[in-house]
Amino acid sequence: MKAFAGWLIVLLMASTTAHALDAASVPELKRTKLGQYLSSQEAAKFMNQNASKTLFLDVRTPAELMFVGMPAQADANVPYMKEPDFPAWDGVKGTLKLELNPDFLPEVRRRLAAKGLKANDAIVLICRSGDRSAAAANLLAEAGFKNVYSVVDGFEGDLAGEGPKAGQRVVNGWKNAGLPWSYKLDRTKMYKLEN
Repeated sequence: MKAFAGWLIVLLMASTTAHALDAASVPELKRTKLGQYLSSQEAAKFMNQNASKTLFLDVRTPAELMFVGMPAQADANVPYMKEPDFPAWDGVKGTLKLELNPDFLPEVRRRLAAKGLKANDAIVLICRSGDRSAAAANLLAEAGFKNVYSVVDGFEGDLAGEGPKAGQRVVNGWKNAGLPWSYKLDRTKMYKLEN
């Protein structure tokens, strides 16, 4: 009976903590200062078990959410990057440039307070493929947050390197795992559109 009780305590503790990926398995671009990572499947499970004690933020741009969809479990969209007032081309990445959202930290704090959470409560961040969520986690770490997790495979996942779907985001990710998501957006979850 004591062995069972001990196992039950371990199981209950495990259900309220994130099962983080091994940092050594995370690509350099997706690594964070805090070294706390979740796969999309782990993030969904963690949110199922801890939704009231965790803030789950989609840090992509509102345009991405509009055209690609958003995890159903996300509490809000708080973009880490935003489109500049005048479009500019990023020759290195071969796409339009994005710039840091100066309102990111204040908005994260506001969303925490709105959910009745404190800075030491868990925050889970997701972006397209894990790069921006890692950068956003680093910014939060620099601001003193300690319990921040980056979803390393993101909403759309990584690019296939070979085969008939080479260059497409079909390797992993929230959407490819069949986790709950929708194109239908909730106004109250959108950045600066609550009212």
